[in-house]
Amino acid sequence: MKVYKFGGASVGDAAAIRNVGKILKEESRERKVLVFSAMGKTTNMLEEVHRLRFEMLDWRPAFEKVANFHKSIASDLGVSDGALFSDFQATLVKMEDDFSNPLSANHAMEYDRVVGMGEVLSTLLICAHLERDGLNVEWVDVRNVIKTNNEHRRAEIDWERSQKSADILLAHLEEDTTRTIITQGFIAQSKLGNMSTLGREGSDFSAAIIAYLLNAKSVTIWKDVPGMLNADPKWFNNTVQLPHISYNECIELSYYGASVIHPKTLKPLQNKNIPLFVKSFSDPSLAGTVIDATSDYDTLVPMYIFKPNQVLLSIKSRDFSFIVEKNLSDIFEMISESGLRVNMMQNSAISFSIVVDQDEALVKSLRDMLQVAYEVKFNDGLDLLTIRHYDDATVRALTGHREVLMEQKSRQTLRFVLR
Repeated sequence: MKVYKFGGASVGDAAAIRNVGKILKEESRERKVLVFSAMGKTTNMLEEVHRLRFEMLDWRPAFEKVANFHKSIASDLGVSDGALFSDFQATLVKMEDDFSNPLSANHAMEYDRVVGMGEVLSTLLICAHLERDGLNVEWVDVRNVIKTNNEHRRAEIDWERSQKSADILLAHLEEDTTRTIITQGFIAQSKLGNMSTLGREGSDFSAAIIAYLLNAKSVTIWKDVPGMLNADPKWFNNTVQLPHISYNECIELSYYGASVIHPKTLKPLQNKNIPLFVKSFSDPSLAGTVIDATSDYDTLVPMYIFKPNQVLLSIKSRDFSFIVEKNLSDIFEMISESGLRVNMMQNSAISFSIVVDQDEALVKSLRDMLQVAYEVKFNDGLDLLTIRHYDDATVRALTGHREVLMEQKSRQTLRFVLR
């Protein structure tokens, strides 16, 4: 059994959805579970519906935009009848009715029950199209499989309950070894039976969870790129595709800010040694990138991660005393309260420096808290450059004309804060 995940860009219009069917027909007939995100920018559109509801403004035009977007795709696909299409229409009606109900005081729960419906709509339409196209498919509500705690917007997986539910799904799949299951990413079900969501990286994570629960042979994430690259082509020329990378290296790159697979997606796969493939949905014949336990290829190509719009905060004790564990504990508590994420840190005897994203409101909040007990200096408009598997020539080429405000070096990684 294999698990395939298709993101919003890969199902953003009727042509892209037809391409999904083409990929499936060209692949082997073994059992598959297909995990889909919401179509195109549906999640953003539903977030706008959620915002308008909470601000007590007219949300119906924003909802109509969502409904018309999906109806237009259904029309382009020629999907106009059948049980799944009826379920799609009924879901739109129910969504409008539900959104008309009084708001709960739980803002996060309301967010999930609105925004999570994008995946339900997309999978009903896609499954209806694939069934009409002659494929042996079945729609499954992932909320009957993936169970979580009662948190919302970034729920924690209840692995024991999820495994019991997945065992039922697995038995169902074994009835027909050519059946393809169509299900949703991003959403799950809380202990109280409400819709929960797994965070904005949730669809990739959903695919990994399902693969773990069903002991899948592999996971393939279909993207609009030929595979993983050694740098973001938006910032670097002459990028190189990575044919092979290890779980650990991928986690390292994500930690440093690369737009790669999120660590929470990789951990379930790493735990069961399930390989992850990143492939192009526009050209499935390309080899793509494989991510597994093998680390032999990790150091062959330097990798570059560039984060613009950074702020360097230097924190000193007012009496020039040492920055010790008690100070660090206080400082990190304030950082946590501010909501900022530390991208880099460094300490000396009398100072502690951090690099954070340039969010004006959050940075001001942190500075205000710190300045009660500490002297705080800051520089903004900076860039953070991380080089994995560096060499001297690369370092000179990328930093030679820049002022270096802070530097960190290890055997594999070199990081610079640049002005």
